[in-house]
Amino acid sequence: MSDDKNALAALRQVVQTLIGPGGCPWDLEQTPESLCDYVVEEAFELVEAIRAGDVAGAREELGDVMFLLLFIGELYERDGKFTLTQALEDGAAKMIRRHPHVFSDTKVENLGELFTNWERIKREEKSAAAEDDKPKGLFDSLPKGLPPLLRAYRIHAKAARNGFTWESEADVERQLDAEWREFQQALAEGDEASQNDEFGDYLFTLVELGRRKGIKANAALDSANRKFLERFSIMEGLAAAQGKSVPDMSLEELNTLWEQAKAR
Repeated sequence: MSDDKNALAALRQVVQTLIGPGGCPWDLEQTPESLCDYVVEEAFELVEAIRAGDVAGAREELGDVMFLLLFIGELYERDGKFTLTQALEDGAAKMIRRHPHVFSDTKVENLGELFTNWERIKREEKSAAAEDDKPKGLFDSLPKGLPPLLRAYRIHAKAARNGFTWESEADVERQLDAEWREFQQALAEGDEASQNDEFGDYLFTLVELGRRKGIKANAALDSANRKFLERFSIMEGLAAAQGKSVPDMSLEELNTLWEQAKAR
């Protein structure tokens, strides 16, 4: 624990030096707002390393994310908005408050009860923090900047925790079939706006079917993307070994290379 504290203190000292007298001109110009895109970028790089099983990469990217979080915290502290200590204390208090089954005497029989308590506590927090008397909606706490597939998953999960979902997987599958038929009808009618809507409805329902089976659509699609790119890279290598270029090959030739790449 002391090593962790020392490492965090050392990293924070690096930030303070970079934005202190004689520091880096670029760092001195940064604001919490200007660093937002970098946080998102580094977070995606961390996720990529984790999903690829790249331990060394995960270690490096985790350090990059921590650097940016400390950087933003230091900027807020220097502006007198809040201190890094306050942010960390708030985070610890929130997690303790949301886990009464661990830090208090609340009993939960299953994950369903656990999630129900979690949502109730979150609503109470939002209500207490509200600056007006306007009721807060169930999805008001859902970040608007989430990637669409992840956002759909979170919407379904939150709706399910509050009792608004299909009763069974079979019901979801029937709904999925219905959405597919509606998409096919939109295609047949040539209605582009309707095609977009129905395709979105199909994806939205498919995300829920995956969620019920323990599959996270965002992670699953990311895995499929990486698998395709890895196989395509092998195809390019096989083509080059034949003295050919992928764009110049026929579909039949490419399918042959694809099967060889899959076999590897």
